[in-house]
Amino acid sequence: MPVKYLDEFNDPEAAQGILQDISRIVTKPWALMEVCGGQTHTIIRNGIDQLLPEGVELIHGPGCPVCVTPLETIDRALAIAQQPDVIFCSFGDMIRVPGSTTDLFGVKSNGGDVRIVYSPLDAVRIAQDNPDKQVVFFGIGFETTAPANAMTVKMAQQLGLPNFSLLVSHVLVPPAITAIMESPQRRVQGFLAAGHVCTVMGMGEYEPLVDRYGVPIVVTGFEPLDVLEGIRRTLLQLEEGRAELENAYPRAVQSVGNPAAQAVVREVFQTCDRAWRGIGVIPQSGWRLADEFAEYDAEERFSVTGIVTTESEMCRSGEVLQGLIKPNQCEAFGKECTPRNPLGAPMVSSEGACAAYYQFRRAAQPVA
Repeated sequence: MPVKYLDEFNDPEAAQGILQDISRIVTKPWALMEVCGGQTHTIIRNGIDQLLPEGVELIHGPGCPVCVTPLETIDRALAIAQQPDVIFCSFGDMIRVPGSTTDLFGVKSNGGDVRIVYSPLDAVRIAQDNPDKQVVFFGIGFETTAPANAMTVKMAQQLGLPNFSLLVSHVLVPPAITAIMESPQRRVQGFLAAGHVCTVMGMGEYEPLVDRYGVPIVVTGFEPLDVLEGIRRTLLQLEEGRAELENAYPRAVQSVGNPAAQAVVREVFQTCDRAWRGIGVIPQSGWRLADEFAEYDAEERFSVTGIVTTESEMCRSGEVLQGLIKPNQCEAFGKECTPRNPLGAPMVSSEGACAAYYQFRRAAQPVA
């Protein structure tokens, strides 16, 4: 028996049919941006960008939350993790992300108590089991991970855990699309929106962007056929001179999203200006803990000061994250910068564009 959503959405004959339809649709060059790093990996792993008609370009957007976490926040995490009596918890994809001088793996190698967890609730349990330690969870991500991170704070409050805190670096997709559309270097003519973000937040925040900028936005999934269908719908709109919000991922996304998840996020977080690594500050593009939960804010609890960040001079990940160059157009790609020795987060993150290009052997590109 075929496995639904694995076999069905990887069917090569169906993919060929969508590609033929795309070839019939396209009459001129177009540039589309997939916002999500998971979609980027699907595209590169399956060679989707190489199968599209000549002139159709896929631009990789800032859709990797690990990659856009600002260097100052990573250096702050490293400083907290090195303090005595601290247990620093993180998902595994942050362990090798380089700070100015080291990474969390280096801190662990030097004796720091850095632990990989598979759920933020694991960090709450660790705080319960270690009342004599300060337990910090590194809460990063787009809207997708925010509800679970919000629940950790609520649980810590309900359990009366004074030794738990959250280092928050949440970023939001719609303000990033706004920044891209208002950039003087903009080339994007249509967007594939991240389906998992919309499962949480719904689609309402994207309608004003479609109206304001006259740009098609198609909510898209992550399997090869999902991505191809999102591309097909976006190109059809562009060729017909339309700009609409469409849902090409209805098996997971409803227009209203998940109201329960939205409620806990609204209770625990409030919007703020947020710096994006390689891009800069985007107004109202992040979440921080609301004032009622300020006592669980690791940034306030540890008051780490005097941080001086130093980016690698060879790393062009900022241009990669803005979609200005492809990863293999960076002079350091695959040479000074590899997954074993990353100069920037996009080379080591599981959703990073540079990691996708390296893993799937996309080195043969002239240097820009």
